[in-house]
Amino acid sequence: MKIAVDTMGGDYAPAEIIKGIEQARDAYPDIEFLVFGQEDKVKPLIQNDTRITLVPASEVITMEDEPVRAIRRKKQSSIVLAATAVKEGQADAFFSAGNSGAVLAAGLLIVGRIKGIDRPGLTTTLPVLRKPDQSSFVMLDVGANADTKPFNVVQYAVMGQYYAQSVMHVDQPRVGLLNNGTEADKGDKAHQAIYQALSGIDGLNFIGNVESRELLNGAADVVVTDGFTGNATLKAIEGTALSMLKLIKGEIMSGGLGGKIGASMLKPVFKNVQSAMDYSQYGGAVLLGLKAPVVKTHGSSKAPTIKNTIGQIHELIQTHSAEQLVTYFDQHTDEMAALKESLK
Repeated sequence: MKIAVDTMGGDYAPAEIIKGIEQARDAYPDIEFLVFGQEDKVKPLIQNDTRITLVPASEVITMEDEPVRAIRRKKQSSIVLAATAVKEGQADAFFSAGNSGAVLAAGLLIVGRIKGIDRPGLTTTLPVLRKPDQSSFVMLDVGANADTKPFNVVQYAVMGQYYAQSVMHVDQPRVGLLNNGTEADKGDKAHQAIYQALSGIDGLNFIGNVESRELLNGAADVVVTDGFTGNATLKAIEGTALSMLKLIKGEIMSGGLGGKIGASMLKPVFKNVQSAMDYSQYGGAVLLGLKAPVVKTHGSSKAPTIKNTIGQIHELIQTHSAEQLVTYFDQHTDEMAALKESLK
């Protein structure tokens, strides 16, 4: 299998991207890499070019660039060339830590949607705390679509189920709809309609509504919502975790010698807490609904996260997750059309 990687995107690019690629190359002997970037900056960083092919890309899409305009104008950028390699069959997946909007635009405009899927959804994996039989769950959409229709959320549920089965190896993923209460009649008319639609899909293990306060407690294996709410929820979880860690650290530092001695004794505990809340260990965000895997990791990612994300992509390719979705939506064209009409 081959993975096309944009080496120029991210806060620590290209150095940490190349380090992560080399770590992943050593861990996964069946992966080859097409790395796209400015030759004078990338080539000196490659310590061992075994199964790593550098493809020169003279242009860079920065974080400040307007995504769609940049995709259309910067044809020789590392993002555009990497996505094009996937479209043309030279690579099996596209990976970047760069401009999120540009990566999403490249996925949509270059790699392309699966026939039958109206809007792909951005999917991320989050930790489940203190539940022995469940370590994580997936949530989508977390930001690909700010203006989402009820039918899109219904399709997210199907895509999320296949992702959980393929990548997380959950046989019967519990699918929940993010809402402001667990009762079936909670939420606005759109959420009530989505609830009814999901309840009627054969083969979908829909468990009903879930509340945001229960997400990290393992309320579901797959949580679906609109892109605006999903993105806001994700950022609220991130912000709360960071704020709590800062609060604890501040209280320790202001607690005098006794507090510092106590903190020293509890250092392993704090490390465990920090590790449990670090969702980067699960890889990047996947744009589900495209013809091939397109994965975006956080811009601040360093080599270990790059390696973990490549492991995630390895699983996506190996389990043929995109092909499974193509088959499903081909076989359920009439059912999807009926659902779409009912949710107008």
